[in-house]
Amino acid sequence: MTIQMGLPFPQDAAQAGMQESRALAAKHSRRNTFRTWDPPRGDMGRVPREWQIQSGLTQSVPDDLAPFVEWFHNQPEARERFRWALRDSLDELLDGRRTGRWAYQHLTKTEKTYLGTAVEVNLTKEFDINNGADLDWSIAELDIDCKFSKDLGGWEIPMEMYLCAAHGDRGGRANHVAVLTWMNDDKSEWAAGIVRVTDERLRWRQAPDANGELVRAYNRDNKRRIDPSTKSDVYWLWGGLQRDLPTNLLLHLEPETRKRILSAKRPGRASSGQQRVNQLFLEVQDRLIGRQTVLTVAQQDDSPKRARDARIQLRQRGIVVLGHQGSHPHAARALELPAPVKGEWISTRLVPVSSDDARPKFSLDGQFWARVRVDEMDFDPVPAPDLPDKKKIDGQNDSGADLAS
Repeated sequence: MTIQMGLPFPQDAAQAGMQESRALAAKHSRRNTFRTWDPPRGDMGRVPREWQIQSGLTQSVPDDLAPFVEWFHNQPEARERFRWALRDSLDELLDGRRTGRWAYQHLTKTEKTYLGTAVEVNLTKEFDINNGADLDWSIAELDIDCKFSKDLGGWEIPMEMYLCAAHGDRGGRANHVAVLTWMNDDKSEWAAGIVRVTDERLRWRQAPDANGELVRAYNRDNKRRIDPSTKSDVYWLWGGLQRDLPTNLLLHLEPETRKRILSAKRPGRASSGQQRVNQLFLEVQDRLIGRQTVLTVAQQDDSPKRARDARIQLRQRGIVVLGHQGSHPHAARALELPAPVKGEWISTRLVPVSSDDARPKFSLDGQFWARVRVDEMDFDPVPAPDLPDKKKIDGQNDSGADLAS
């Protein structure tokens, strides 16, 4: 038996176990207390008129940017991975499971500052980007940096990014290239551009005491922004403005719907994670609900279990909660709903139908099931079928095409 030296060996093993556990801290912890937040009063960021960009842009790729543009275009599913890296970066800071936050505006000033770092870290991991010689990234064996701003056009460029005789030793060794990233969660928009930084492309201003002479427009950190007049020098990946930042479900719900979800409780009891998740699947049907939303609504360590338990508790109300395993994706496709993948769920209310009903449907143990119609919503619910993970179903769409698992 080898005894590790340098560590105290307590006489009371039970007391030592208590000291090494989280129990003592958890007795007074505020981090796991259910919290609610007011709707944001202001916008996440600004889009100045001079920086507005369009979707579907057709641009010629500048020769000096071609290696970087080609690299991104050659990455499998690059656009999808990029937009989800942006979504995940913001969600990590919101940390809904511990904080209950669901909007950028709920972050502290320090956390907002860190968002750019989180974006760079997640893109680095997602695309397995190597370190550069002078900058953070090396793409196509060339140095490149990643910049993020919540304000379109608000990227801050440090001195080491470009050549400038006036900077002396603080200046860069080349006019480097930057990836410019931006997102607005309020509008589910994002963009990614590539530009070579030069002294001339950055902002200048008129010196107040130098007869109108132009001088470099530094901020307090000796950084400068890209001048809007050089916006055309930015090559926008995937055609410019993107309008499909993965949806922040809680942010975009109707306020009253969100309030009902986050205040759900049993009569005479305090709000509970299980009741809130149940209400989520009742209120938000026929659309995918991601893990982050469930974590934020439940605010519990075992939040995903609340989704699985909701499946059991909502069956009597005719609701199925479909996940990613077994027959569930097949049932979703048979009903012409989006099929959940791991970390996603979708709920819908079902009704028993005849085999000749024209609606998309599936059969289980000889009974056909379809999504409820509006004119059937007031009928007493029929308990939904139990769909065990390994249970096979037979499915047909309205054309009779077989969708069986």
